[in-house]
Amino acid sequence: MAAHEGKSVLFVCLGNICRSPIAEAVFRKMVTDRGTADKWVIDSGAVSDWNTGSAPDARALACLRKHDIDSDHRARQVTKEDFMTFDHMLCMDESNLRDLNKKANTVKNCKAQIELLGKYDPQKQLIIKDPYYGSDEDFEMVYEQCVRCCRAFLDNHS
Repeated sequence: MAAHEGKSVLFVCLGNICRSPIAEAVFRKMVTDRGTADKWVIDSGAVSDWNTGSAPDARALACLRKHDIDSDHRARQVTKEDFMTFDHMLCMDESNLRDLNKKANTVKNCKAQIELLGKYDPQKQLIIKDPYYGSDEDFEMVYEQCVRCCRAFLDNHS
C-alpha cells in the first residue's frame, strides 16, 4: 500500500469473497457519496489463502448490483505489511479476530486497530455471519449489517 495522508481501513473475512468485499464496496460507496473518498484507503482481505485472485462470490456481486454498487475486487490474503500500514482492520467474526490477533503478534510495528466490524452495529449484532453456504437472503442480511456498521464506523472516524 502506498503512503497516504488520511485514514485507512481493511475489511477482513475468511476467504475475501463474500463478507469483506461487500463491506469494502459499501464503505467505498459511502465515502464517495460523502465526498471524502480521497481521505481514505480502503481494501479487503482474507485470513486464508483459499480464494486468492478470485472475484467475489456471484451472489455477493448480485447483492451489490441490486443496491447499485460495483466491485472489481480480487481476493487476497492479509499480509504482515497490512498490519503496519492500515489504521483499522475490521473483521466479521470471532474466528477472524482470533486469526488476525495471532498474526498481529508476529508483526513488530503493528499499528492496525483490530476489531469486529459488528462492534459498530447500532442493532448490536456483533457477528456478521458467513453467507457462503446460505441463500440470497443471507447475502442481503450481510449487506444490511455492513451498511449499518460502516455508517457508524464512518461517523465515528470522520
